[in-house]
Amino acid sequence: MNTNKTVLLGMSGGVDSAASALILRQQGYQVTGVTLRLHDNAGKDGKDAEAAAVTAACLGIRHMVMDARDHFEKEVVASFADAYARGITPNPCVTCNRTSKFPLLLEIADREGIGCIATGHYAFTERSGGRLRLRRGWDRKKDQSYVLYCLPQEWLARTVFPLGLHCKQTVRAIVAQAGLSPPDTEESQDICFVPDGDYAAFLKRYTGAQSSAGNFLDEQGNVLGRHQGLWHYTVGQRRGLGVNLGKPMFVKSIDAASGDIVLAGNDSLFTSGLTAGDLRWIDPPPTEPTKVMAKIRYSHRAQPATVYPPQDGALRVEFDQPQRAVTPGQAVVLYNEDYVMGGGTILK
Repeated sequence: MNTNKTVLLGMSGGVDSAASALILRQQGYQVTGVTLRLHDNAGKDGKDAEAAAVTAACLGIRHMVMDARDHFEKEVVASFADAYARGITPNPCVTCNRTSKFPLLLEIADREGIGCIATGHYAFTERSGGRLRLRRGWDRKKDQSYVLYCLPQEWLARTVFPLGLHCKQTVRAIVAQAGLSPPDTEESQDICFVPDGDYAAFLKRYTGAQSSAGNFLDEQGNVLGRHQGLWHYTVGQRRGLGVNLGKPMFVKSIDAASGDIVLAGNDSLFTSGLTAGDLRWIDPPPTEPTKVMAKIRYSHRAQPATVYPPQDGALRVEFDQPQRAVTPGQAVVLYNEDYVMGGGTILK
């Protein structure tokens, strides 16, 4: 088989994957669809696979389902639980792309003799100077380049992002014009395997344990009250603290070793810089102080900053203006204009 124009498309069963299949076919690809069953989520995965199979049948393309629940549990869910146990707030979407979604798609493509893979992420690649560069999606509201900073060159070389140059409205129109009617649900802000957003309840079910209660402290170390357990809190949180201190207070830091949570006023949540580890680069790493745009969470608007050359596997980022609630465990992603340079996990 000539694999140059064969592509394995990850299909979730929704509008984005249906439009991706249509666009790829228009570009001359022979498309095979696959739905990765990553978790149970009250049966949602099964419904996704059914919807994807219907779309594939309508388009006359082959469709497969891969049960990857054990892999996902080991690589993503266990990592998520471990991070919370250490008092940090992870981004499991980044972990999933690095350890599960893209490696599994490439594994299936190799097994099936398929040349490349495709996903419905809103981002795209461009070749420059013998390397691939990852560019933000044209639709800024849907741009997903933040969760893709961890993809190495060899993966990007085999990946197609058919939606990168399209906005959501165009994607819906492409699907409607083809006479397809897959589910068009709004993108959830919750983690896929914790759809109700109750992380503490999920972690209790998953680990069979309860996060131990501890002390709320002020910045001087004075006890302000008791908290329900570290799993219930994240940096920057105000709601649900369960203590009335007469003025707005927010989670400033979480100490897993002592079990203490420090509360402070909003002004104390701003910091001028951060240190990151577990670095991943798409562009070559900086060799001198470099001006960049930096995002510290998925929903964060990228801010001007200076990044310094990595030392001993760690990276220092200094913002032009202090940023609120820089959170250990989240990713910091660096941009040169619209291009992803790379990023890492925030350590402190």
